[in-house]
Amino acid sequence: MGIPRLIAKLSNLKSVSSSTCDEDMDINWHSYDSWLEKHPSALVEFQKMIHGAERKKIVLFLDYDGTLSPIVNDPDIAFMSDKMRSVVHEVGCFFPTSIITGRSREKVYEFVRLDNIYYAGSHGMDIMAPLQPLRIKDWKYHAKTVDRKGNKFVIYQPANKYLPEINQIQKLLKERTAAIEGVKLEDNKFCMSVHFRNVSDEDFGKLEEEVKSVLEDHPRFRLTRGKKVMEIRPPINWDKGHALEYLLDSLGLSSSNDVLPIYIGDDTSDEDAFEVLIYSEQYFVMNKRLIHQKRQGYSIIVTSIPRETRASYSLYDTTEVMMFLEYLAKWKRVGSAS
Repeated sequence: MGIPRLIAKLSNLKSVSSSTCDEDMDINWHSYDSWLEKHPSALVEFQKMIHGAERKKIVLFLDYDGTLSPIVNDPDIAFMSDKMRSVVHEVGCFFPTSIITGRSREKVYEFVRLDNIYYAGSHGMDIMAPLQPLRIKDWKYHAKTVDRKGNKFVIYQPANKYLPEINQIQKLLKERTAAIEGVKLEDNKFCMSVHFRNVSDEDFGKLEEEVKSVLEDHPRFRLTRGKKVMEIRPPINWDKGHALEYLLDSLGLSSSNDVLPIYIGDDTSDEDAFEVLIYSEQYFVMNKRLIHQKRQGYSIIVTSIPRETRASYSLYDTTEVMMFLEYLAKWKRVGSAS
């Protein structure tokens, strides 16, 4: 009962806010409300979602920028709040939790600083996962490691062979974009990010030309786009959706029918993970038996504007993400105590 009442209050605040803004803003609110009919708030629908999660093992996947931390002008200071960190730590104690981000794995760990969750950087091309038997044919991109507490992990880096060429691309980008004011290059180990949030409209065309000229020198690599960022990625068939499936496998949950994955993200790269959770059906052999498995999860997009998405549910901003995680933790605490 408490959750719907709280959301009703939030909706009333939004209605009051829209009535005091100009006509365009009012139209935007109506557009967002219409969009919510197809992608309802995960807060409003929380009780319904949790009812569907009963007797299932929840596995949580989170993007970082725009999901756990607000989007900021300087990507080097995209810090998460202490309160958000506390909430993520708590859900990590209750559910297997992973952060899948376009950032380098080392960078996002510096921001989050939690040891009870798993990390996948470079859009899933750099994964630190539990050391468990995996159904993997090719182990050449895997390495075993131990963290500061002595826990054993496996590092999976399927784009490792492209590192020398990625370093060449990084050098070229620095040379060709040095004269463009406001550009920010970020080395995410297995992909290069070109942030243009602080680049003027007049200079953006020049920046785009320079980035494309680098790709002409390295035609195997591909260009993708996100929120005020262009990214150069290696030519492998791997994305956040593959990372989600890999982590489920490494957790020993890929062959289980009672698993409920939940993925929360805000960017276009998260759509690959949303697609995996729309519906997945697979066959595999275990102990000489053919196993048929179906899986469907909850995909949640974080956005304040209507947009095309494969996600089933939505959250308005990082504050609502934190509320949703708090609800999850509270639900688990109450269930464990009863």
